[in-house]
Formats: sequence, C-alpha cells, structure tokens
Amino acid sequence: MQQINAYLFFDGTCADAMRFYERVLGGKIVMMMTHAESPVANQAPLGNADRILHATLKLGDNMLLASDAMAGQPYEGMKGFSVSFGCPTAAEAKRVYDLLADGGRVTMPMDKTFWAEAFGMLVDKFGTPWIINGGMTRT
Repeated sequence: MQQINAYLFFDGTCADAMRFYERVLGGKIVMMMTHAESPVANQAPLGNADRILHATLKLGDNMLLASDAMAGQPYEGMKGFSVSFGCPTAAEAKRVYDLLADGGRVTMPMDKTFWAEAFGMLVDKFGTPWIINGGMTRT
C-alpha cells in the first residue's frame, strides 16, 4: 500500500508542537526521540542533544511526521505548503480550527463553501500552515 504523509521541521519546538497536535487533532504520538536518546547520540552535533530527531503522530491510517532542524543552521520556517485536515462535521472542524488558531494567525476565516460546511486557513503558533475542512459536501 502506498502512503503519503507530511513531514514538518521545527526550530526547537517540535516536542511542544507534536504534543499540541496530539491533543487538538487526536491520535497518538507513537515515537518521539531526541538526538541524545538515539543509538548514534555520540555523532550528534553539539547543541542538538535535546532537539527532536524524529517524531510520529498516528491519526487513524495517517501519520504526521516531524523533527527539529539542527541547532545553529539557518531556519527559514515553513512555507510553500499547508497541512490539510478534514473533519466529519462542521462543528469538529470549527473546534480544531479555533484551537489551532489560538496564538497563531488566521489567513482565511472559517466559513461555508460550495464543497464543505466549514473551511478555513491559518498558521498556528508553531508556524505550521493549516487548511481545515469539515462537513464535506464534495470531495
């Protein structure tokens, strides 16, 4: 079976972001490892011991994958994409949207569209761009 998943890079906030997403989106963090916890910890560049080497949040049959960028390397943030999250109902979409938007920046307020009862876009407090859909009327 083929699968495609988003892999996000953070600048030292991966652990906090993934715990936040676990709480807001549901699912379960099934793996989160720092450089210091890895079998090759002695090879990690200085300043990276507490940064996340890899994390996996399992959401049904999907996964949201992430890690921290290396300390001392330029971090340009996340751009040129959005993580799309679909909810079965407009009410659930609104709940997720509101929680993700708290402390972030709304780029498109949630509203009804011709394809969904609820649609909105935002960048959360960790810098992740999101598209939230709920109560789909068309796919």
